[in-house]
Amino acid sequence: MATSAIYRVPHRRRKEGKTDYKLRLGLLKSGRPRAVIRKSNRYIRASIIVYDPDGDRCVVSADSRELKKFGWTLSCKNLPAAYLTGYLCGRRALKKDIKSAVSDLGLYDAKYNKRLYAVLKGLIDSGVEIPADESKFPQEERLRGEHIKEYSEVIKEKNLKSPFSSDYPAAQVAEIFEKVKNSIEGV
Repeated sequence: MATSAIYRVPHRRRKEGKTDYKLRLGLLKSGRPRAVIRKSNRYIRASIIVYDPDGDRCVVSADSRELKKFGWTLSCKNLPAAYLTGYLCGRRALKKDIKSAVSDLGLYDAKYNKRLYAVLKGLIDSGVEIPADESKFPQEERLRGEHIKEYSEVIKEKNLKSPFSSDYPAAQVAEIFEKVKNSIEGV
């Protein structure tokens, strides 16, 4: 009598490469809400997710597109926008009485994604307690957008073709950042 090998079909999301169930189980065992950070080619999203047996529940979220309501006129995918998105999500979480969470960066290789750590830094600076390695965070100058200003000045000095559009206020990135951060604090 021939016996057949037992083959276990993996979950659909595991086959598609969308979910690491071992990592997810470890995060859920902590018993704390998850600070889920995701990015696309144009936007960044931060959410606070609470486990529910019937399906995870999103308590609060923030999208970098929402920064325009607070006066952000620049790109929604750069480091300052990532930080402000995390800061906005953190302020909303505190209003919902969420004081701590664990970070869930998903399947991204966090070593190369400073924007994800910028969002995490924004969450922590807003007052949400999240365990994280401080050495992974981008420098404060980069979070404020000083590097964009410096880059635009170097381009002007060398008379190179600017990658910025003519109406892009690269010199005022830090000022715009501070205005938006102050208006988010009022939320």
